[in-house]
Amino acid sequence: MAAKAGDNPDSLMTLATIFCLRNLRKTMCYQGFRNKLCLRSDIFLPSEICDKLVNTYMELVHTDSNFEPEESFFQLFSDPCSTRLTRVQLREDFVRDRDLEAIQKQDLIELHLTYCNSLSSRSLKSLISFRETLVSLCLFGCNHIFYRKGGAPLACNEDTEDEEEESPASRQALETDFNFQGFNRLRLLNLGGLPDEVDAETLLKPLKSLTSLDLSNVQLLGTAFLTQWKDRLASLVLYNVDMSEELVSTIVEMVNLRHLDISRESRRTSKFKMSRKILTAIVQRLVNLVSLDISGHIMLDNCTVPHIEEAMGRPSHDFLSFSIEPCKSSIYPFQELKRPLQFLGLYDTTLCNVTHIPAYKVTGSKNEEQVLNAIEAYTEFRPELAHRAINQLFDIARIQHCSQLLRALQLVIAALKCHKYDKSIQVTGSAALFYLTNTEYRSDQSVRLRREVIQVVLNGMEQYQEVTVQRNCCLTLCNFSIPEELEFQYSRVNQLLLKILEPARQDESIQRIAVHLCNALVCQVDNHHKEAVGKMGFVKTMLNLIQKKLQDRTCDQVMEFSWSALWNITDETPDNCQMFLNCRGMSLFLECLQEFPDKQELHRNMLGLLGNVAEVKALRPQLLTPQFITVFSNLLDSKADGIEVSYNACGVLSHIMFDGPAVWSMEDPRRDSVMDKMMDAIQSWDVSSRRNINYRSFEPILRLLPQSIAPVSQHWATWALYNLVSVYPSKYCPLLIKEGGISLLEKVLELESSHPETKDMASKVMEACETFKEDPMETNNGQEVNFGQRR
Repeated sequence: MAAKAGDNPDSLMTLATIFCLRNLRKTMCYQGFRNKLCLRSDIFLPSEICDKLVNTYMELVHTDSNFEPEESFFQLFSDPCSTRLTRVQLREDFVRDRDLEAIQKQDLIELHLTYCNSLSSRSLKSLISFRETLVSLCLFGCNHIFYRKGGAPLACNEDTEDEEEESPASRQALETDFNFQGFNRLRLLNLGGLPDEVDAETLLKPLKSLTSLDLSNVQLLGTAFLTQWKDRLASLVLYNVDMSEELVSTIVEMVNLRHLDISRESRRTSKFKMSRKILTAIVQRLVNLVSLDISGHIMLDNCTVPHIEEAMGRPSHDFLSFSIEPCKSSIYPFQELKRPLQFLGLYDTTLCNVTHIPAYKVTGSKNEEQVLNAIEAYTEFRPELAHRAINQLFDIARIQHCSQLLRALQLVIAALKCHKYDKSIQVTGSAALFYLTNTEYRSDQSVRLRREVIQVVLNGMEQYQEVTVQRNCCLTLCNFSIPEELEFQYSRVNQLLLKILEPARQDESIQRIAVHLCNALVCQVDNHHKEAVGKMGFVKTMLNLIQKKLQDRTCDQVMEFSWSALWNITDETPDNCQMFLNCRGMSLFLECLQEFPDKQELHRNMLGLLGNVAEVKALRPQLLTPQFITVFSNLLDSKADGIEVSYNACGVLSHIMFDGPAVWSMEDPRRDSVMDKMMDAIQSWDVSSRRNINYRSFEPILRLLPQSIAPVSQHWATWALYNLVSVYPSKYCPLLIKEGGISLLEKVLELESSHPETKDMASKVMEACETFKEDPMETNNGQEVNFGQRR
């Protein structure tokens, strides 16, 4: 069988790393003085393992809510004699000054810090300790690292107060004593988002050997200083840097550039116009270019070949080769290229729409391929562009068809993981996931891939209480088989849904979807799951929703789903039944009956729930009041939802009658008269009625069979079995046989107290089971049985 999309397993290295990180005290660490985590003395780890541990740790911290960060984790790597770090990637506010200080004895070759806004100038001191070995450094989005915290100078006392350490870094005094003096091995540097107060020229002057420089979103006072690397620089990124004739002149002097990025976030923010002359100069002078990004620039019309000239061209047999051949380019300046570019960024430009583009990979918005390339290229450092590209992917998946499903899903998942705290990415990403996981694409997706989707969706729900994110996430969860596909995150998803339903007034659509999901999650799961969810406050939350709907005098899907969810969660779980009674459940039942006398679905769900309560012997005395017995007795005459309401009311009374006349202390209604009414109701039901109920065990029914204290209860139980094995033999005959029902039915036949009609039905049930054993074929005319409601 062919593998499904996204079915590649994790490597053994990855699995072992995650296991160790989740079990540090059982694998490589012990609890030291003051509960400090310490590395065992017999542990010596090479850089390959240490790098993997640190980088995976950061990923788990940001993407797994069940993962508990360790306060002193980075201290484990403080001694290079036992642990060696070389390549470390840290991101977001979670990273503190003390974490870099803990590893400052390491000989780091690569250090990537992204959006680490809690770092202050104290971390510059740690950077200095890496200066002799560091080859690659990224400080992208670390807006506060060039500012002192609390006015402390760079050479601060290492025993800084913990209180100061814990607070997020905030801009105060600019650190003026730092530069890159002594970073002689540094070749790759990313200073994206460098604060305007920091003079980039002064900061970078000591670096003589740079080959890659990223100054995204940096305000340059002059550009001539860039020429000091004109013979060495292979990559230059100037995203959102204001272009000028002077800057263009400087750029074209860097003849060894292989990658040039002069793109902008949007054409709306650009005053500079990209002309044919400028593009031609770039192509002609920078002959080694393999990658160019000019996204977001206003393009003058003289850059492209007129449509009539294009139409006169004759494509060769190999259309792809023809399309990217430079001499056939629809963009005049690129006809000067000696070979097609590996990458060309044309996002938010008119050029992405032309016919022939001389590049193997192009970003733009013309088609799915360009959009996916844009998401891939811009996710890490340009979430504002990734957000727009994901929005375009959303339209493709919603209106057209996504032909690269695996790639699309993986890119959206990566974006949601990378930008967990970016609301715009979470909104568009969760919306795209809804369409990428629907029925049309489902058969192509592996279990592993769908689990990844579920995890990022739950991350979004956890992080944002905002209406749009919550709605998108809930809708996406509806695309999964519930509860089966959500069982690996069962507790977490229930907690998140209950949290959504907590507010007194929630968005109506979210409330409806969340209650539907809650109901589905407690349907067809084991009792221990139901008990765990009950302890989370599930019963109380549902009753609060019902109370609010009663106050509004509204019986809608939320009201009906809430009662249905209570029916499911109380099935064979006495603790949840007890919670229902303790939280005024019976009062709400009576109020709903009175307020909504004609709502059949509501009545069915409520009576199904009370059937579960009645099965618990210790709770039945609370139902044995004149008011409740009268209500149940009256509902025996109900024709709502076929026989369901009458059937469930009779079930409640059957369990109460089973406790015998000794517990019946009321004078009105009399026990005999209620039993007579029950018998009349049972005889009025059509035994071939199709049911909207799903028994996974007959135990509550079977206990009513071998007894003489309440023949009517025995009659109801036997009718229930007769109906179910007659209409759904393939489902219920094996269940009845498995649970020992045949021997109990034989005892019904032996009892003198059993009604003749009861004995007749018992015989027919036994015959049906015998016939089924001889010919176990489905006999419901090939129709699919819809057991929508769990009992």
